[in-house]
Amino acid sequence: MEILAEAVKMFLGNKEILKGIDFTLHNKEFVGIIGPNGSGKSTFLKCVYRVQKPTAGTIVLDGRPLDELSFRDSALKLAVVAQHNFYNFDFSVLEVVLMGRTPHKKILERDNADDYRIAREALKTVEMEAFEKRSFSTLSGGEQQRVILARALTQQTECLVLDEPTNHLDIKYQLQIMDIVKRLNLSVVSAIHDLNIAAMYCDRLVALKDGQIAGVGTPRELLTEQFIYDMYEVRSKVYEDKSTGRINIVYQPQHLQEK
Repeated sequence: MEILAEAVKMFLGNKEILKGIDFTLHNKEFVGIIGPNGSGKSTFLKCVYRVQKPTAGTIVLDGRPLDELSFRDSALKLAVVAQHNFYNFDFSVLEVVLMGRTPHKKILERDNADDYRIAREALKTVEMEAFEKRSFSTLSGGEQQRVILARALTQQTECLVLDEPTNHLDIKYQLQIMDIVKRLNLSVVSAIHDLNIAAMYCDRLVALKDGQIAGVGTPRELLTEQFIYDMYEVRSKVYEDKSTGRINIVYQPQHLQEK
């Protein structure tokens, strides 16, 4: 599954949020979109998963322009896990996960044995199979987000779009969600706030600032001390783990710099 975006622009009123974004997601690649708040990360992803329509430019899924696909067809190609909010669904966990089967159903078609099997397999993948009868609203934030991920997996797509999926979760659940997604071996594009998490999980990063591409590369190539300062106006030290080749970023608070 591949995504190609060319010259994507987005206006909200008179304000230009996206200023001509070019983006590529290759098959089985995990791409992180990073950047300061207000840089356009979520707006761009919303254009990809069709919550918003770009003002200009094209987005192509596996060789077909997004505008030529029905919403059902695009839901069969990519599934979405959005930023976590505390949901108040008055449904069981299994019922919430079964909602992901909707693109595969005809109007008024009931869930069948295959749907239940797929939903339970998805719950097992996210290690929530023991919770299927629990009320969704009684779960913790991290548990809810794993169920939402299971719902996306029941769509059986080759691509996941993660729109800041670990925001507001503690570090345990952030790592759980990202570990699960990484093991799936799908095409993944994710907006990520935490640069260390981006460096741990992403094959390639696309940095946005003020609605424009500010840099593209592997975490090691892109996340230099100077680049981080230029993007976020924060001083940092970047260290490489010699055993893994991965980098770790340590931020330098202003009060320590003044000593």
